[in-house]
Amino acid sequence: MANLRVIKKDVIYLINEVISDCWVFMYLNNEAKQDEAKQIITDAVALGDNLFDQINHYPKEETKKHFKQVNEKLLAEVDALFKRISALAK
Repeated sequence: MANLRVIKKDVIYLINEVISDCWVFMYLNNEAKQDEAKQIITDAVALGDNLFDQINHYPKEETKKHFKQVNEKLLAEVDALFKRISALAK
């Protein structure tokens, strides 16, 4: 299991990648879909807050299982956000 610092850095990095992709989309595309891109940014920030809450308040028993679930949730949710961004570009 990685230490908490590495897990937190992973969350920050992936959430920032989603947000930066939304900003690039908003800069390069017309204004018609900007509200959806803003909603994706809002969802990404909420996901980051939720994950940090789960990381900071972990159970003292079965910590490996808990952090494995947090990591799986992070990857699944960020993938879903990237898919939403890709769907906007079509």
